[in-house]
Amino acid sequence: MGKRDLSFGKELWIEREDFMEEPAKKWFRLAPGSMVRLKSAYIVKCESFTKDSDGKITAIHCTYIPESRSGSDTSGISVKGTIHWVNAADAVTAEVRLYDRLFTSENPLGEEGDFKDTINPNSLQIITSALVESSLKTATTETRYQFIRKGYFCLDKEATADKLVFNRTVTLKDAWAKEVKKN
Repeated sequence: MGKRDLSFGKELWIEREDFMEEPAKKWFRLAPGSMVRLKSAYIVKCESFTKDSDGKITAIHCTYIPESRSGSDTSGISVKGTIHWVNAADAVTAEVRLYDRLFTSENPLGEEGDFKDTINPNSLQIITSALVESSLKTATTETRYQFIRKGYFCLDKEATADKLVFNRTVTLKDAWAKEVKKN
């Protein structure tokens, strides 16, 4: 499965989608007053957050439970949600290419009209400045990497030490997206 060292610090980056100011039912990620586990680290509790003048959340202030270290948790606290994170002090910037279905139809040739009309305009999304773990600085094209909740990725053959580029090869099931579609 592989092994790597993770550094933990006072300032961490999480996915914007892992925080909700006013949480919906069955929300098991971070929200004011709630607790989640940081994957392979500690349980944290959201104490407060700050916004900029446009109302965009710019910081989430949390406390961590020292006794809750993953693998040696003696806190007795049980949380439902786990989120991923990177240490802001040593996170690395990378380009991440998210490939999706090429066509909007399961069988484009079975559709009326030109099959090109069923091309998915969102079949490629490029995130130009994703923050990834520092261990990915030594990524190789032969190895596959799981980005938690995003899928499996490979290093692009044209990536360099100065510009890491990862291509998604397989997506993962997103239970929360399925829940949102129900409502």
